[in-house]
Amino acid sequence: MSVHVPVMRERVLALLAPAILDPGSILVDATLGLGGHAEFALTQFPELHVIGLDRDLDALDHSRRRLAQFGDRVRFVHAVYDQLPEVLAEAGLSKIQGVLFDLGVSSMQLDERDRGFSYSQDAPLDMRMDQSQALTAADVVNTYSAQELARIISQFGEERFAKRIADRIVTARATAPFENSARLVDLVREAIPAATRRTGGNPAKRTFQALRIEVNGELAALRTAIPAAIEALAVGGRIVVMSYQSLEDRFVKQVLVDQTELKVPHGLPVVPAEYQPKLRLLTRGAETPTAQELEENSRSASVRVRAAERVAA
Repeated sequence: MSVHVPVMRERVLALLAPAILDPGSILVDATLGLGGHAEFALTQFPELHVIGLDRDLDALDHSRRRLAQFGDRVRFVHAVYDQLPEVLAEAGLSKIQGVLFDLGVSSMQLDERDRGFSYSQDAPLDMRMDQSQALTAADVVNTYSAQELARIISQFGEERFAKRIADRIVTARATAPFENSARLVDLVREAIPAATRRTGGNPAKRTFQALRIEVNGELAALRTAIPAAIEALAVGGRIVVMSYQSLEDRFVKQVLVDQTELKVPHGLPVVPAEYQPKLRLLTRGAETPTAQELEENSRSASVRVRAAERVAA
């Protein structure tokens, strides 16, 4: 496997840097993946310690090899990011200085055909980020009701034609269950009106996104993980979140903005400490990749980066 270059590496580390400068600082990479962001941070800050979480055992194995040079400065944990409080408790930690989320499917998962994440090549309908779990995309497609499928495809894929796609899936699976992606891609393409198919790339993209989110419980985990990460930050600690689709980005924005607002009416002469905002935003809106980044790393095209600093206990 070629060396993976992480998306917006320099900008992400610049946002985290003021919080992780001091010796012994701890950065939680909540989505370790292939270890690119962690490697860059550990190299730039020789006394930094990283706790790397990932639900994908293959990714953890790759990162262990990539980051072996850093010895006990890295701790590897097989976990989903919503398990952050338990991971920190087991490590005997109450507060951390930084936390990074690089959401969505990883480069390795996209590139490994048999994982079934890509709609651009025929592969088993799997889509499990953690291959030790039971539920696969084939299970969802072949067992969920038309109503459940339509809800998932509409809600998680933001697909206008969710009901048409769901109804056609249920009809088609009565003849034979879905096993591979190509058949599903063809069905989705045929279910979407021709005029719509002419724009917006592969018409199956939104349906595959929806199935992936459902299989891996991504949004449910995120709803728990972001508030927990903010709570774990020490004063002066920083959170950086990289999102690749609008559902994730909207939720992250909502949580971060909510934590920057006063919880009492404006104009009070003194605001009690417990009502002070917990966070200060570090990014104006969501930051996007530069033209140079896009040229060097095409997978950065859809990324949106938001960051905040913990300013009150």
